[in-house]
Amino acid sequence: QLHFGVREHAMGGIASGMALHGGIIPYTATFLVFSDYMRPPMRLAAMMGFRVIYIFSHDSVGLGEDGPTHQPVEQLMGLRTVLNLVVLRPADATETVEAWKVALQRRRGPTALILSRQSLPVLDRKALAPASGVQRGGYVLWEAANPPVAILISTGSEVHIALEAGKLLQEKGIAARVVSLPSWELFDAQSVEYRSSVLPASIPARVSIEAGVTLGWERYVG
Repeated sequence: QLHFGVREHAMGGIASGMALHGGIIPYTATFLVFSDYMRPPMRLAAMMGFRVIYIFSHDSVGLGEDGPTHQPVEQLMGLRTVLNLVVLRPADATETVEAWKVALQRRRGPTALILSRQSLPVLDRKALAPASGVQRGGYVLWEAANPPVAILISTGSEVHIALEAGKLLQEKGIAARVVSLPSWELFDAQSVEYRSSVLPASIPARVSIEAGVTLGWERYVG
């Protein structure tokens, strides 16, 4: 391990150099809010197809003791705009395992794992869909017994909130579907048939739940 200190730009560049040398899969780790300092080498790594894994923690305002300077708001959406960078924001430990599999299996291009430092519940997979759906970027996590009339789409640390909301809606007689969408890039790469099965056009009532700017979410919620 190399301890870079507060040198995200250098860390990203050195990781690219290690990937270019070959023989290893380099990874970096820092707070998500500091991804801005590492953006140029990340963008170059994506352009050149380097196999680098970027780990970003403290991914939302949900962990607030460090104050607003350390609370990312626009960084996640900014990373999603980088071509050939696959961004994954898993909901819990189980989805994180699947996200790591994606990162390790990816042969050309970098991957960013967006992780939380909050105390999050591990979702009960006996009552929910398997986390292997992460491999496809998005999947139906839970659905009410009756045909859904609304879809709650969420990522990362807000997925458990979407689940709670879905169950509250069910108690009020409103059938909902909860979709976990950890990776826009992977989901958009799926077939039209699969994407339509997760987000059918017949259910126009949709809400996104993510602790960050909403720019870009219109592609899924309309």
